[in-house]
Amino acid sequence: MVIKMEKNILRYKKPVPYRRSGPDSEEIWNEATPIGNGNMGAMVFGGVQKEKLQLNEDTIWYGNGKRNRVNPEAKDNYLKVRSLLQEGMLNEAQSLAEDTMMPVPDQQRNYSTAGEIWFDFHDGKEEYHNYSRCLNLEEAMVDMRYSLGGKEYHREYFASAEHQVIAIHQRASQNEQVDGCLTFTFFRSNAEKIEKLTDKIITMTAKEGADGCRYCIMAAIQNEGGTVEIHRDQIRVKEAEAFTIYLTIRSDFYGENPAAWGKERMETVLKLPYEEVKREHVKEYRKYYDRVQFTLGEEDNKAQLPISDRLKALQKGEQDPGLISAYFQFGRYLLISCSRPGSQAANLQGIWNRNEHPAWGSKYTININTEMNYWPAESCNLSECHMPLFELIRRMLPNGQKVARDMYGLSGFVAHHNTDLFGDCAPQDSVMTSTIWPMGAAWLCIHIWNHYEYTLDKKFLKENMNLLKEASLFLADYLIENQNGKLVTCPSISPENTYIHPNGQSGQLCIGPTMDSEITRDLFEACIKGAEITGCEDELTEKLKKLLLRLPELSVGKYGQLMEWAEDYEEKELGHRHISHLYALYPSEQITYEKTPELMEAARVTLERRLKNGGGHTGWSRAWIINMWARLRDGERAGENLNALLTKSTYPNLFDCHPPFQIDGNFGGTAAIVEMLLQSHNGVLFFLPALPGNWNCGNIRGLKTKGAITVSFAWKEGQMVSGRIAVEKGGSCCFIKPDGIREIISDNDVSITYEESMVICYCTEPYDIRLL
Repeated sequence: MVIKMEKNILRYKKPVPYRRSGPDSEEIWNEATPIGNGNMGAMVFGGVQKEKLQLNEDTIWYGNGKRNRVNPEAKDNYLKVRSLLQEGMLNEAQSLAEDTMMPVPDQQRNYSTAGEIWFDFHDGKEEYHNYSRCLNLEEAMVDMRYSLGGKEYHREYFASAEHQVIAIHQRASQNEQVDGCLTFTFFRSNAEKIEKLTDKIITMTAKEGADGCRYCIMAAIQNEGGTVEIHRDQIRVKEAEAFTIYLTIRSDFYGENPAAWGKERMETVLKLPYEEVKREHVKEYRKYYDRVQFTLGEEDNKAQLPISDRLKALQKGEQDPGLISAYFQFGRYLLISCSRPGSQAANLQGIWNRNEHPAWGSKYTININTEMNYWPAESCNLSECHMPLFELIRRMLPNGQKVARDMYGLSGFVAHHNTDLFGDCAPQDSVMTSTIWPMGAAWLCIHIWNHYEYTLDKKFLKENMNLLKEASLFLADYLIENQNGKLVTCPSISPENTYIHPNGQSGQLCIGPTMDSEITRDLFEACIKGAEITGCEDELTEKLKKLLLRLPELSVGKYGQLMEWAEDYEEKELGHRHISHLYALYPSEQITYEKTPELMEAARVTLERRLKNGGGHTGWSRAWIINMWARLRDGERAGENLNALLTKSTYPNLFDCHPPFQIDGNFGGTAAIVEMLLQSHNGVLFFLPALPGNWNCGNIRGLKTKGAITVSFAWKEGQMVSGRIAVEKGGSCCFIKPDGIREIISDNDVSITYEESMVICYCTEPYDIRLL
């Protein structure tokens, strides 16, 4: 048997021991391999005689968006809650908030699963040999090989965005025949109809509860020789040279007839040879994936080992730099596979969800998790994958405007700490630690500015300025003056933490949490700059300029830590998983060594206190911590925490372990690796700012930075030895000259000046800089 030796192939040595009925356990499910095409995904278990695929489609959600969950008492009472907080009456304020501000009903809609498809490939229970299953990240393809009864078999799985199908292709060694049977199975009660459409196509229609979407799962068979029969809920193929089963899933979310949509896709793909469908899939996928290449460390034989063995070796203290580079590319693979133009935004699990009612509804948690999903989108050269998030924000806008009016009596756009497919902006849950936090829309809208900074796409910015303005308008009206004359939010929380008031009471609702002020500053500045660039300045942007001057400055507390609240409260849980007030360190640029060295030290103290007391115990929190250590330019601590992410918070299939599975840890970890190698903030590039000592050599090609700049470079013995900076739209490019670089070469018309270690390049046209 031929074994592929390429890097960026994730290997598995055995099938996943899945259940024959009902959902698998979290541990078992997270041994399966994810595939996806943006809107449609599957988990591949890799069974030999019997196999199943657990399926998802990103618009299959329970219920719909036709509800107003705002508590009708909120508008008349939130100002009373504010007054009670100002008077120091914490318990009374929280009691009133529980009665009058919590939503009714308190739950948004949840993401659901499309169910399971079962396959029988061989009769009997004959022992198989020479099993291998690989996820090829460079082709977005699961490759499975085994021998049975003296015959060699080869199976391939992929999810094609080009043809909107999931493909399963089975063949045997030359001159051998293969059989197979697909069975629609559904361990739920919402299947409405299963029918044969043609001699090659079968479909199942289902309906989500609470007047949710209607959707269909369609299967088609393309056989090379042999015979095909369709009976009841099965497609059976016998004595074929090879066969391919195609699946597609569609709901009525888009206003189409799902069955007609699916039938058209199936009839189209059945006319094409399998190899052409496969080739077009790989070509389409690689136009995203190939933009960034990454090699870390010297080549070794660890790439041949199963992922589970590599993770165990890492836990024992062995080094495996190739696993880190594969983990990085796996994160890019996941983002390409679950968030594409035309798809929905990546939710808490991307698109891969095993449950009818998953943890936290597998929704969009927007007090960190959804934002973290998109941290690698720009820096990892996947700007297009950011687009579904902006579509979600636009869907939220009218709902958020209504919530602002109904709940607060204010103008503008507000959302709280969760939203769903339908853009619900009312508070979620009835939990004091998280529910009453009016900053969700503001943080999401900062991503609009972030996308512009990386792409310099003025058309995009102009089209989305209304979102920045509406989010700013709400906060401009919501801010109040505190006892120090500064403008702060109230009531709000510091997600999802608890403080101890000087009167001895423990609470969450507060006046002016630090994170709120940090987000407000970034949003107002983005709105002002965006309006200047697009020529839409108005009374609001003039007002924001004045409000900016009255926002509180960041402060250092009695322990040398960055203060999490406007007052220097004691914390009830010193190792809390959220470190929200360090938003200013990452992803923001408000705290830097160049501008605020004293606050950088306070951020370091804050991180050390959290970790000393058990912080970082969830996967996404650990991923955020790596980014923070990278910004602190501490490569050893960043490397230690990346190792902890892989050894303590990563499942055998490399999915992030919250627990349970949440995809934000994967995306946060991917972004963190970039941050360790290259930083781009406040207009300056920093090469290798947080390189661990054991990352002694490597090269990376195709990273993006702010200013529409593409960067590639290599390093040896911890020093950069060569690089290329492509400034795609002209303008200035500033970077700190690496010690290992002796020569800077550019086009003749590029101006290069030096200010100590700073190199400043400028040209009105696109240009390249080579570092040697």
